Amino acid sequence: MSKMHPYIKIIIVAGLLAVFGLIGYAYSRIFLLSNEIVLLSSDFASTTAFLAQKTNKLNEEIVALNKQTAQISGNLSVTDQNIQNTKKSVEDVMSQVGGVEQTVGKITGAVSVLERLSKTDPELLQKYSKIFFLNEYYAPERLSEIDSTYLYSEKKAEVFHSLVWPHLKGLLETAKAGGITLFVKSAYRSFDEQKSVKSSYSIIYGKGNANQFSADQGYSEHQLGTTVDLITTGLNGNLAGFEKTQAYIWMQNNAYKYGFILSYPENNTYYIFEPWHWRYVGVDLATRLKNEGKNFYDIDQREIDKYLPDIFN
Repeated sequence: MSKMHPYIKIIIVAGLLAVFGLIGYAYSRIFLLSNEIVLLSSDFASTTAFLAQKTNKLNEEIVALNKQTAQISGNLSVTDQNIQNTKKSVEDVMSQVGGVEQTVGKITGAVSVLERLSKTDPELLQKYSKIFFLNEYYAPERLSEIDSTYLYSEKKAEVFHSLVWPHLKGLLETAKAGGITLFVKSAYRSFDEQKSVKSSYSIIYGKGNANQFSADQGYSEHQLGTTVDLITTGLNGNLAGFEKTQAYIWMQNNAYKYGFILSYPENNTYYIFEPWHWRYVGVDLATRLKNEGKNFYDIDQREIDKYLPDIFN
């Protein structure tokens, strides 16, 4: 073997050293990478365990939430039932309250009726013609003098029940506005005045005849102060013939609106037909009699008495 050139040896040695250096570097990198892989594997395992733990915890929370949801749903169902029950209870209570209010209303109404009855003369709606009797001491609670404008004769003053006078005045004024002339011929008569009138008629016409058109004292509606004899012009001061006048026709069609009724119509069983004789019984009762075509004296007294509390309405 020939002798190598020194430079070649150096190059070979340098090359070997470079190779060994590269091999060492490679091993060192492999070592480092292996360590990193180990660390990463460790971190991954740790992270996986952590994630598994979190997942388990989340699953547990989900289960708990499901239980709570079910419980809340159950509670809501119970609450809804309670609401329905409460609503029904409230409706029952309101129904009872309504019943109580209705009962209280009825009681209040009854008390009001009783109060009005206690302040209303019970004689005002009684039947008197040969049925009930007014004693000599009876007189209306209040009487008002009728203005002479409404009287047929100014020679004799006439008085009328104070609470009924506004109704009579309204009737007379309305008739006048419609071209119908009406005057008061006779209004309130006391027990003694009726006695005097009846005695006079008995002397003139005989007692038997007088009984057909004139009441005895105590049985006259005039003593109530709520009854008038009306007259119109053209009769020369006589009541007879009133039924043939426009004034009578007007009274037939309108008197009930003011609470007045004809006490003794044709074919009544008490007195002769008296078209001039009108009695106040209140608008409600007068309207009923008008609508039903009935006479005051044909209705049972118990039915009539129901109208007493509102007679002045």
